[in-house]
Amino acid sequence: MKFPKNITSKLETRKQNNALRQLPIANNLIDFTSNDYIGFSRNKSIFDMTHQYLIDTNCIQNGATGSRLISGNHKVYQDTEDYIAQFHQTESALIFNSGYDANVGFFSSVPQKGDIILYDELCHASIRDGIQLSNAKAYKFDHNDFEDLEKKIVKFSSSSNNNSNFSDDENFNLKNSIIYIVTESVFSMDGDTPNLEELATLSFKYNCYLVVDEAHSLGVFGDKGEGLVQMLGLHNQVFARIVTFGKGLGCHGAAIVGSFELKEYLVNFARSFIYTTGLSPHSVATILIGYQHLESEKQAIEQLRENIIHFNQAQHLLSLKPMFVKSKSAIQSAIIPGNQNVKHIASQIQEKGFDVKAILSPTVPEGQERLRFCIHSYNSKEQISEVLELLSTFVF
Repeated sequence: MKFPKNITSKLETRKQNNALRQLPIANNLIDFTSNDYIGFSRNKSIFDMTHQYLIDTNCIQNGATGSRLISGNHKVYQDTEDYIAQFHQTESALIFNSGYDANVGFFSSVPQKGDIILYDELCHASIRDGIQLSNAKAYKFDHNDFEDLEKKIVKFSSSSNNNSNFSDDENFNLKNSIIYIVTESVFSMDGDTPNLEELATLSFKYNCYLVVDEAHSLGVFGDKGEGLVQMLGLHNQVFARIVTFGKGLGCHGAAIVGSFELKEYLVNFARSFIYTTGLSPHSVATILIGYQHLESEKQAIEQLRENIIHFNQAQHLLSLKPMFVKSKSAIQSAIIPGNQNVKHIASQIQEKGFDVKAILSPTVPEGQERLRFCIHSYNSKEQISEVLELLSTFVF
């Protein structure tokens, strides 16, 4: 059977634009590309303690055996969700199989017909995919631009009192609508952060529901790596937080943390939760032990922060600062326009022993192609200086 011509054409277009994605081959290069910010994925103590926890709890089981609503809700889930809720100072937590599943499940089910979703234009694809499945109307606001956001809030708030531009049904929905404001505490491609205090104040002023994806914040911000929202003391002002475990926690899965009512609603209406086999006991136990390590081992988090500071200082010394997006997170992006150009520089750096990946359009807008450096607690200051010296050599 011949492959369909219309999708063959799409592949050919990607090749012509130097944008074809391919699965990378495992390598032994110095890691500046993974999301394993504090090294938990390679932590032997977590590995050993997870195994021992399963033995101690007599949970000798390889799989969940079904969805959590049928047979897959093993006891490890309850212990872990209780711990996550306590850790994040909230009423409840609900584990999903991935950050993608969590975002799709939340945004496809929680905002209702007639509600409004206002989301940052650089929000992750999983958020936008969930929004596309929603019955609510969604509008993006300029990246971290709260003046633009407030204009849109006022527009939709005043529309409920002005029926000149809407049908009777639309006016009824607007008068009863909820406005959800959606952002990320650390943006995955730029590594920058919004002013969450200002955003929380704006949400309170207009009685909006604030939702924050903390995927790249867990393990990085806060005394225990609890994330930027808690570090700023804003956790009681956020309707829902999405915490993802495939980054700072070094394992797999995600959770939505919030009120008891939110958890009950998601269990009943989030399709990406309802219609999938649960995570295995080993996967969930790894999450639990990872969280326990966040509370007991702060050295890796502190080392990560020192490395981020050193990375920013080295940029300045090498006159690289103008090409980098301003970031105090573990994600540092150097803008190098053009797919072919950025791929060539990434290849040269890799040949020197450093794993740095090029991010191409259409993943980022055309002209915003970049090298994305991920900083880790296990990178040495010498490695950080050397990889930036290489970059300086290749771009100047």
